Amino acid sequence: MNDTRIAEERIERLAEFAERSARAGDDERARESVRLARRIAERHRCGLPRRFDRFTCDACDAFLIPGRNARVRLQEGSHVVIRCDCGATERYPYRD
Repeated sequence: MNDTRIAEERIERLAEFAERSARAGDDERARESVRLARRIAERHRCGLPRRFDRFTCDACDAFLIPGRNARVRLQEGSHVVIRCDCGATERYPYRD
């Protein structure tokens, strides 16, 4: 099996584990999973899944759960604005 494929599978499992940990309230374990997934992606030069990348904070490595530790707003019909509790803000375009 290709090394990149193994890395992608491991990143996917870490993403699922980070989400489960964050929903269970274990934020520190979720942060460690996010950090490890990012490190694996950098080492093997493969990207993170879009859903995982957009729901993690680049500043504090938290797995973002809307309503719990993140605010999600729509901006004038063209962007989704996600703000983490740490104050970091990300904007992503969307289509109708």
